[in-house]
Amino acid sequence: MINEQIRDREVRVIGQDGEQLGIMSAKEAQKLAQDAELDLVKIAPTAKPPVCKIIDYGKFRYEQARKEKEARKKQKTVDVKEVRLSPNIDTNDLNTKVNNAKKFIQKGNKVKVTLRFRGREMAHVQQSKHILDDFAEHLKDVAVVEKAAKMEGRSMSMVLTEKR
Repeated sequence: MINEQIRDREVRVIGQDGEQLGIMSAKEAQKLAQDAELDLVKIAPTAKPPVCKIIDYGKFRYEQARKEKEARKKQKTVDVKEVRLSPNIDTNDLNTKVNNAKKFIQKGNKVKVTLRFRGREMAHVQQSKHILDDFAEHLKDVAVVEKAAKMEGRSMSMVLTEKR
């Protein structure tokens, strides 16, 4: 809240240089701000009494927007990449998929490994679980299993994430 929006009876006022001006009525504080050709901005509404600061509101908003933008730049998003396997995968194909997953993990992404069953392969679900275990075993130096292998419909999947 700024200027006339502040309806509190008493407020603690901080000057534009950061010095404490003490507790006074909102009208007096508003008058001080107008004399300095600045705005009275409520910065701590939950405090008793609320804390208001005499500042240039446009500049204050600009600085806040810049800080938020800077924080967004430093933020890292983690994607979930998917690697699909089938129960009758050969060792060389498995090694290729492991290398792809390793690249994804080293870039900072999570990897969802999905073993898809089609047709009669559904009868041999338990024998195929070792494929996911082997996959995790190949990547144990760079990744840990975040979510263990679990059946979901016609596919079994697990999630690997970077080792810390």
